[in-house]
Amino acid sequence: MSDIKKVVLAYSGGLDTSVIAKWLQENYDCEVVTFTADIGQGEEVEAARAKAEALGIKEIFIEDLREEFVRDFVFPMFRANAIYEGEYLLGTSIARPLIAKRLVEIANETGAEAISHGATGKGNDQVRFELGAYGLRPDIKVIAPWREWDLNSREVLLDYADKNGIAIENKRGKRSPYSMDANLLHISYEGGLLEDTWTEHEEDMWRWSVSPENAPDEAQYIDLTYDKGDVVAIDGVEMTPAEVLTKLNEIGGAHGIGRIDIVENRYVGMKSRGCYETPGGTILLKGHRAIESITLDREAAHLKDEIMPKYAKLIYNGYWFSPEREMLQALIDKSQENVSGVVRLKLYKGSIMVIGRKSDNSLFDEKVSTFEDDAGAYDQKDAEGFIRLNALRLRLAARKKA
Repeated sequence: MSDIKKVVLAYSGGLDTSVIAKWLQENYDCEVVTFTADIGQGEEVEAARAKAEALGIKEIFIEDLREEFVRDFVFPMFRANAIYEGEYLLGTSIARPLIAKRLVEIANETGAEAISHGATGKGNDQVRFELGAYGLRPDIKVIAPWREWDLNSREVLLDYADKNGIAIENKRGKRSPYSMDANLLHISYEGGLLEDTWTEHEEDMWRWSVSPENAPDEAQYIDLTYDKGDVVAIDGVEMTPAEVLTKLNEIGGAHGIGRIDIVENRYVGMKSRGCYETPGGTILLKGHRAIESITLDREAAHLKDEIMPKYAKLIYNGYWFSPEREMLQALIDKSQENVSGVVRLKLYKGSIMVIGRKSDNSLFDEKVSTFEDDAGAYDQKDAEGFIRLNALRLRLAARKKA
């Protein structure tokens, strides 16, 4: 790729991406453009500007993408009730297509031939970034330093930074033993003692939530207002998508909600143990299924449940911009036309219980469902023929076995 004159780097300002910026300048003799996104990771992103300038970077993009992230990526995913392998709410996975999208857009704006990222050759993120980029610009070139260089440890990276005058705060001080990734949907923890699947995670590892044991002794009730499958208000107060998720993270974290410890199957083939905190997302999933329970037709709801694992796997594996994901999204969004109303939840020591749901579009008919006198709304004699017809094939098969 000797024809590369300019590359757009996904830049956090930390050790890895600062070294990558310098390494790209040295090894590709190219101009580096940096892109830093605020997607709710809870860190000051503007600090990356001074670090990039110190590396001689002339074109620096720092953007607040929190609203776009929740509105165009998180909320559409939650309309599907997406969950990977029964537990993972896809917090890291869903952030990658947005970053890939902006990398490509900035490359187009600046005339760059290539993009670069700091994902390693062992993980899923390299796949997500690159599939996303190729899905939007098929001729884009990708530089993945971790698949090329020999700087394969933190100490080697620190030595490289020292030799090249790259300032890294607290570079040899105490640091977290975990590899962490955060955005407005979740924070993840991998590595360290978590690599032993029998060892319990440490309580002081968690950043966003109290332990359920230390959560308040009094339950909290919240009302979520839905419009076409998306939460638009909490306790009657209208909020933007990012404001909704921020508030639910705060409420859920205070009650010890959203912690999981799982071993998942990475797309590249290995198993990986990770711990995740997703307080707001856990509340969103519970509430969404509750409002769907009264507004969705039975077969529509069951069809959604059948396609959900496929949809979740597409997101996990990096296929957000694929035609099949877009097809499924169109079906899912169609199903949400009447998914509006209010859900009441009770939060207590790590648990969420649905205690109420109401909607002008509710398909629940008390006159039909009641155990009391239904005044002719349902003729119970009809059930006899229904059962006999559905039993026909079973009876025919049983006769053959007799």
